[in-house]
Amino acid sequence: MEAGPGVTRSLKAMPKETIETLVSELVHEEDWRRMRATAACVAGGPRAVQALVEALQGGTTELKKEAAAMLARIKDPQAGVALVGLLQDEDETVRQSGATALEQMAGVLDTETASALVALLPKAEEGEAKQRLTHLVGAIPTAVPPLCRMLKHPDPDAQIAAATMLDHLLDPRSVDAFIDAMGQPAVRDIAVGTLKKLGAIRERIDDTFNALRDVEGASEREEARMATVIDLLGIGRPSVEILIEYLEDDDWLVREAAADLLGKIADVRAVEPLMQRLERDKDTGVKELAIKALGLIGDARPTQLYLEAIPIRPLRVYAMEALAKIKDVEVLRPHKELFDRLRTDRDGLVAYNAGLISDKLEALAGTPDAGEEGNDEDE
Repeated sequence: MEAGPGVTRSLKAMPKETIETLVSELVHEEDWRRMRATAACVAGGPRAVQALVEALQGGTTELKKEAAAMLARIKDPQAGVALVGLLQDEDETVRQSGATALEQMAGVLDTETASALVALLPKAEEGEAKQRLTHLVGAIPTAVPPLCRMLKHPDPDAQIAAATMLDHLLDPRSVDAFIDAMGQPAVRDIAVGTLKKLGAIRERIDDTFNALRDVEGASEREEARMATVIDLLGIGRPSVEILIEYLEDDDWLVREAAADLLGKIADVRAVEPLMQRLERDKDTGVKELAIKALGLIGDARPTQLYLEAIPIRPLRVYAMEALAKIKDVEVLRPHKELFDRLRTDRDGLVAYNAGLISDKLEALAGTPDAGEEGNDEDE
């Protein structure tokens, strides 16, 4: 919905207001005030984040939910701990809003936020709340280090909670912590079982990639790469850290297979390593698989790399497809003119994806451009 001339005049005629006042208007009954508040939050930087965090801590139920959604849109990791606090709110809809925001921010949340989440594990009662918390801990890449530290907690129940979660995640980063935990009676059996599983996963992946390297002949190697992906895909998330290591392999075919698998698993831990492959790899095939993989994950961080890849003919279609799959469409708003132009591109797939992006951006047109409205509200 576009803001009409009367709304625009009203926006410009309003006196400057504090960002705290504008945040409170995220739940205002008048549309134009909510729109103005949204624009101010998007453009407001650290001050807006702080005001939104304060709203999480002392706002009404509706304002807490709107503030959580706005923080998920801004994706500032400084808000992580405050969002974890919502998981203990007395209102179920607020708890769900906090969980949704944390999940949407999983790729940028810091270890402080992960530690706050992990600290809730031993206290969580069985049921929906425990399931929600377990899901979030599993989704946030930075949760493994605090879980490993919790294995040394003096309370055996905390040790068991951490060990059980780490056994579920099967992340290779927990190997040393489990070895150290072998002397703790409460988690010894879990540690032994988890280390066996981790060893089996590592052995299977290493053996499969070693076999791939030995294949000769162009067509045979491509068939072997696809077979490798099919063979290892079932391991899922426990393979992510190992596959990231294989992105640095000397054999381009192994790098391609690792990138392909990481895209199909779609874990946010792979975003930055795949970005490095897209940016630095000398092999075009690896770049293609990296950009496809990033597109499947849908994270916004590679946006600039996608834009830079559009003029590169072998990567052009993949770049547009990846841009069309970005979940946070708002980051594409500054480039709408480019996508409008590409709607008439000779390449049908480029034109099609440009149209998808432009249509999404037009659907967001009810929110004023942050650059136009946010400046008036910043003070």
